[in-house]
Amino acid sequence: MYGSFNERETIDILKKLVETPSPSGYTNEVMKVISSYLDELNVDYVKTNKGAIVATILGDNNSSHRLLTAHTDTLGAMVKEVKSNGRVKLSLIGGFSWNAMEGESCFIHTSSGKKVRGTILLHQTSVHVYKNSGSIERNADNMEIRIDEKVFSKEDTSKLGIDVGDFVSFDPRFEETESGFIKSRHLDDKASTALLLQLMKNIKSSNIQLPYTTHFYISNNEEIGYGGNSNIPSEVVEYIAVDMGALGDGQTSDEYTVSICAKDSSGPYHYELTRHLVNLAKEHDIGYKLDIYPYYGSDASAAIRAGYDVKHALFGPGIESSHAFERTHIDSLKHSASLLEAYVKSPMVLE
Repeated sequence: MYGSFNERETIDILKKLVETPSPSGYTNEVMKVISSYLDELNVDYVKTNKGAIVATILGDNNSSHRLLTAHTDTLGAMVKEVKSNGRVKLSLIGGFSWNAMEGESCFIHTSSGKKVRGTILLHQTSVHVYKNSGSIERNADNMEIRIDEKVFSKEDTSKLGIDVGDFVSFDPRFEETESGFIKSRHLDDKASTALLLQLMKNIKSSNIQLPYTTHFYISNNEEIGYGGNSNIPSEVVEYIAVDMGALGDGQTSDEYTVSICAKDSSGPYHYELTRHLVNLAKEHDIGYKLDIYPYYGSDASAAIRAGYDVKHALFGPGIESSHAFERTHIDSLKHSASLLEAYVKSPMVLE
């Protein structure tokens, strides 16, 4: 395996990240966790008005810069309505299906800071009462939160401090198996965030001199489309989104290699930069898969849409069952970490 990879530290950081609630729009706490980590590393960073963090490590060349980004915001929901029976209807945050979180435990985060426990369920869940429970459409009208308090009316729920616009976070249920799998919600994209934090630690602790000044952009609005499309320094020439590889029928990505994206719903990524990543993987014996994601967008594509003149590319660990209860393997994290280190040490494309 190319470079250095601390398996235990990476998994511990990942666990802490996924267990810190951060649906898009409600990311202050997880950004505090990341800020504290960067403070310990003595890495300079700035916070954007939107709440993102841009950390910077100087390189030999300070006129042409690189930028690596991962996002720490996740899927979630908001309180849409408090029903007459005291249960709560939802408005989803991010692109996922209702059935992906049916039966999941959750927290409602009230404006006073109180967390109220509950479970996301189909209203017609009981098969002993509703004959068509299995076939009823899972949608905004039929799904609700069953609150773990004695509530019988809208007024009872309101007394708990719950109101329209309160954020709802889903339990991650993080688990590390003996066979090397990591199962959890929100591996998209906290797995990549953990890898970037570990890369910065490795650069600092090993006194690695980067060839170019490199920015590490931890965005917090990617799931709603605009996480990394601002605050990009004018010197940035290459922009890499470190995000999940999506697995499924017709895809080449898997849970054991790093996935390099050639094209997604926004169109092709920069050809030469993508080939540079492939060549690095080949040169350093890094397990990789090239793939195309038809229903996918990244912070790199958001930056391109915003008009930034950068070469853009995308790679990251393969994540099974994306935007649901996700899974990856430690091998995929290792190969992704290896490609990250190989890339930041390499010459720029077409220089």
